[in-house]
Parts: sequence; C-alpha cells; structure tokens
Amino acid sequence: MKEIFFKEVNGFLNSLIAYIVLSVFLVGTGLLVWVFPESSVLNYGYADLETLFSFSPYVLLFLIPAITMRTFAEEKKGGTLELLFTRPLTDWQIILGKYFSSLFLLLLALLPTLLYYYSIYKLGNPEGNIDTAGVAGSYTGLFLLGAVFAAIGIFASSITENQIVAFLVALFLCFLLYTGFSSLAAINIWGTWSYVIQQLGILHHYNALSRGLIDSRNLVYFLSMIIMMLSFTKLVLSSRKW
Repeated sequence: MKEIFFKEVNGFLNSLIAYIVLSVFLVGTGLLVWVFPESSVLNYGYADLETLFSFSPYVLLFLIPAITMRTFAEEKKGGTLELLFTRPLTDWQIILGKYFSSLFLLLLALLPTLLYYYSIYKLGNPEGNIDTAGVAGSYTGLFLLGAVFAAIGIFASSITENQIVAFLVALFLCFLLYTGFSSLAAINIWGTWSYVIQQLGILHHYNALSRGLIDSRNLVYFLSMIIMMLSFTKLVLSSRKW
C-alpha cells in the first residue's frame, strides 16, 4: 500500500496542477480571511476564524475533486490499471493507498492555514483571546469534510477514464451531499421529518463540529460516509472480474 501512496503523492507533486490547486486554495482563503472587507477578520473586530471555516468547504468542493480526479481515471486511460492489478496487492490496498495520498495532500493544503490561527491569537485583545477549542473542532470538521470529499472523488475517478468527467461527477456529488439535504429539509412540506432529512446531509454534522462539539454521532457519520464511498469504489473495481 505504501508504494501506491508514494507513487500518487510524487505523481501529484510533480505536476503543475498540484501547485496551482494548492496556491488557489491558500490565496483564496487568505483573501477571504484578511483582505476582502465583507469577510476580513480585521474589519469584523472579533478574534475568530469563522470566515475560514465558512468558506473553506466551498473551496474544497473544487480542490478535492481536482486532487482525486486522476487517481483511477488516469490509470484507466493509460492502460496501467490492469498492470496495477497484476501486482501482489489487494483491491483495498490499492484503494487505500490512493485515498491516503489524497488525505496527505489535503493536510498539505490545511497546515499553512494554522498561521491564520497564530496571527489571530497574537492580535487578540488580550493576546490569546480566541476560542481554541472551537477552532480545534472546526479544523477537525474541515479535515473530516475533506476526507469525505476525497472518498467521493476516488469513487468518481473509478467509474470513468476521463479526468474531466471524474472531476465534474465528484463536484456534483460533493455539492449534493454537502448542501442538498439541508436545502431539501428547508422546504416546508416535511413537518417533523425535516430534522431527520437535515441530519442525512454533511452540512448539519460539519456545523456541529464547527461549534467545537466533538460528538461521537458526528464522527460516526463522517466515518460511515467514507467507508460507504470507498466500498462503492471497491464494488466498481471488482466488477472487472464479473
């Protein structure tokens, strides 16, 4: 599995798209947090990172599919997928190697944003006047959100050999699962079922974690989503044997 992991990481970091994607994420979030008057923490006057955690999911909607679109689609198009399956690796080792490489790249994107936390911590009046527990919960939620998006992206890449199609499918599924259920629950026809429908979506659980509430129900939800999407990927790959 580690061979697949290093192969994917090296392949991504040796491509121009890696630096474009990471730069867009960091520049975009940096502008939102510090520069744009409507969202700048300097104008808001309150020491928190709400802007980062409110807008980052929508940036990750594009960032993660761009990272994962090549995982299986490129192998299929290049004819190297069957060669990969001839190696002494199980389907799960291949899937997890590619998945963990995507998580590593997600961490590379998120780690520099810790500078935002440090800056706000130092700028607070008094110094350190920031809800550290809330920030930790928000980072946990943001990472788990990215982990779900990565699992969706891996699945989307496994069903096609076209990277653009894989990107668009992943983008659609991520957007649908992130906001779709909340939007559906907002329609005033469900009565007491509205809350149940809302809980099916990612946004509900992400918002709960963003408040610093590390609840086991939210963690189970994210882990279940990841396992489900990776299992779908395993099912797609296993179909070659049918």
